[in-house]
Amino acid sequence: MQAISLIAAPGKLDPALVTSLQTAFGAGSAQWLAPDEAAEFPVETIPSNFEMVRANLAAIGVDLNIVPAESRKKRLLIADMDSTMIGQECIDELAAEAGVGERVADITARAMNGELNFEAAIDERVGLLKGLPLSVIQTVLDTRITLAPGGEILLNTMKANGAYAALVSGGFVQFTSAIAARFGFDENRANTLLTDGDQLSGYVQRPILGQEAKVDALNEITARLGISPEDAVAVGDGANDLAMIHHAGMGVALHAKPTVAAAAPIKVNHGDLTALLYLQGYAKSDFV
Repeated sequence: MQAISLIAAPGKLDPALVTSLQTAFGAGSAQWLAPDEAAEFPVETIPSNFEMVRANLAAIGVDLNIVPAESRKKRLLIADMDSTMIGQECIDELAAEAGVGERVADITARAMNGELNFEAAIDERVGLLKGLPLSVIQTVLDTRITLAPGGEILLNTMKANGAYAALVSGGFVQFTSAIAARFGFDENRANTLLTDGDQLSGYVQRPILGQEAKVDALNEITARLGISPEDAVAVGDGANDLAMIHHAGMGVALHAKPTVAAAAPIKVNHGDLTALLYLQGYAKSDFV
């Protein structure tokens, strides 16, 4: 048995739409996880027109996904940082401070959409930051970085229910350490910007943490916790997150780049990070 999940921005999920889909799909009774925001209903089989309906609902601001009907609360949250747990790409913000923002942002966008080799793209962008004072990192954290909506509720709720949380980024530990502390992640992994005195050297420490390293992190953390990757929910937005998204028991592309959204099994384009709680079967009344 599976469940069809509908999630929209608060107040934007029409009960009449849910009832109509229930009838069309021959589904069981709907359960509302949040009034006018999140609902689900069980189905015996996936409707043959599911993808067509999903595309039609996306056009009106509703995320439609298929999830297990039972026992789906996860024991590990493994999350990307840039444009997932925060609203920005840290390297783009550093580049803006260095006066090369437009050039770096273009490379970032192409790399996250899977158009460029990740390691080559990170080397090229970091090279443009050579000579930037280290103090700029704190400036960016203080003035340019915003936490993604729903992230604190996601962490608080999952951790209150016994889950472990890991922030695993292709970005930089100089940022993940601060962001992990703000949210309350149990650990963080990322690349390290190398320094030359009180300036950035323009180089990244090897090996570079990319797509495979995120899968390795998922495997290592679940093994250490004595659980399976099936017990994890993974979330990200870029091409370097796709393998992790596919390897986890529940993989979510959140406001993802087009190629990533197209390849991911679960897509959230209209909800915020609390959507990961609804997808696991948490009701809004369960939120911490």
